[in-house]
Amino acid sequence: MGACRDTKDTMGGRGGKREVMVPGELESTPTQLAKMEEYSKKPARELRKDGDPETAFKNAAQIIERTYNAPFLAHNCMEPMNFFAHVTDEKALVAGPLQAPGWSEPTLSKLLNLPADKIEIQMTRMGGGFGLRAYGHYLYEAALISKKVKAPVKLVYSREDDMTYGIYRPMYTATYRAALDANKNLIAFHVKGGGIPEHAIHANRFPAGAVDNYLAEGWEIPSNITIGAFRAPRSNFNAAAEQSFLDELAEAMDKDPIEFRLELLKRAKENPVGKNNDYNPDRYAGVLNLVKEKSGWNNSENNKYSRGVAAYFCHNSYAAHVVDMVKRDDQPYVERVFSAMDCGIVINPDAAVNMVQGAVVDGIGNALYGQLTLKEGAAEQNNFHRYRMIRMNEAPKKIEVHFVENDIDPTGLGEPPFPPIFGAVANALYKNTGKRFYNQPYMNEFEDKG
Repeated sequence: MGACRDTKDTMGGRGGKREVMVPGELESTPTQLAKMEEYSKKPARELRKDGDPETAFKNAAQIIERTYNAPFLAHNCMEPMNFFAHVTDEKALVAGPLQAPGWSEPTLSKLLNLPADKIEIQMTRMGGGFGLRAYGHYLYEAALISKKVKAPVKLVYSREDDMTYGIYRPMYTATYRAALDANKNLIAFHVKGGGIPEHAIHANRFPAGAVDNYLAEGWEIPSNITIGAFRAPRSNFNAAAEQSFLDELAEAMDKDPIEFRLELLKRAKENPVGKNNDYNPDRYAGVLNLVKEKSGWNNSENNKYSRGVAAYFCHNSYAAHVVDMVKRDDQPYVERVFSAMDCGIVINPDAAVNMVQGAVVDGIGNALYGQLTLKEGAAEQNNFHRYRMIRMNEAPKKIEVHFVENDIDPTGLGEPPFPPIFGAVANALYKNTGKRFYNQPYMNEFEDKG
């Protein structure tokens, strides 16, 4: 199996569709990086504009500009892709780990030439999903084999099959700019993001609505590399870049990073800019205040830690993390994490805590180690000896999870805790090493810089 496709492809994200024909020579990581740098200098599509950002930047006393990059990622669920199928001329029984049976049934019906009421899909527990098990390719393959051999079969992908098949998290880049006046007040904010084959910019999310002059732009490079939903699609990169930049901006403005975010949210609540802001400033501020309290943000006894904070809104929920990093054998290690969530009413407290803890460990691992590179359209990593995952002894000793108590209808929890952990790790790394990290996975830069 290969990652590169030179024909029409309809697997471009959750429910999305893209049709591209791209020369194969563009499907190698060095070429992709060079192309992204080239495209980032070209005019992009305007996604949102408030005020007059061009004039504000022209008149600025100081401009801060930073670019952030992230590679393709593989899902790498610990349980390999697998499915059982028993297909006859009259009916089909299939069973296995699947995230979206409603999506799979119509395709299965067409492939097997059976009506939907003759197809039984049994759901089992998943040994990891993260978006990959929303795509039923392994289910369809098992069913077609069973139909062909006229016998029940169980299909199990090898790790090499799974990792080189495709359906990756896209490759992203984003450049952030901020304009400050002579008194270090924020007067303009500009984000221009792109990627292969999509950008990750959510134009109406924070800090949109909190800055008078605001501009968001996006661009993409078509690709034959198959992509798909990866835990908190697009948000998983956007939060990393945005929250890293906000910390750098707070430092330039001589402000505490939590207080700076709270000031912006206060502005978004009391005198919002624009009418399409898709977050609630009170709830956003609520998780920041809760994590500030529970982590003892300004308490002197925590000075021994390199502390990083980040907060983000996606999938109708709000998440904030404080990461406490130390040096262990001259390597950065996340020893503790404090998390605050607003997902409305918490139905199952134990499962909710477990969901956040899993997202935290997953995010730390991807931020520090996750990377899939390509050569002539094929993945260069085909198993765990080349694709680095977080290990048990690298997981935090403590992940303390707190929930905002309210009577709001329940919202997402599987995805919202994941994106901001990337930014919190990056901000803690800066405190730990004295160096900013702009390219994921961060440990590559750490080792390069020594």
